[in-house]
Amino acid sequence: MVTREQERLDDGTLTHSVITGREGEGFTVTTEDGRPAILAVFDPATGKVIESGRDLAEEIWDVAVEAYRRYLIGKKALRVVSSPQGFFGEKEPD
Repeated sequence: MVTREQERLDDGTLTHSVITGREGEGFTVTTEDGRPAILAVFDPATGKVIESGRDLAEEIWDVAVEAYRRYLIGKKALRVVSSPQGFFGEKEPD
């Protein structure tokens, strides 16, 4: 069995959850005691959840990977955008 080395980020700011990112699996979120947790996006005006669950985690992973790929090839001026209007659209910075 191959064990994978994990690198801890010393400047993490979470106090009640653990986020793990792994190639081939994307993001996994758990509570601090190891129980499964779910990512969610809240509308601050209403306090309602507008996106949540595994699809949200997968989309965040895809955006992070695409942004990193663009960084590696030198396209630092573009932002990676995922929205209901388009997947991975390109938008110039404001």
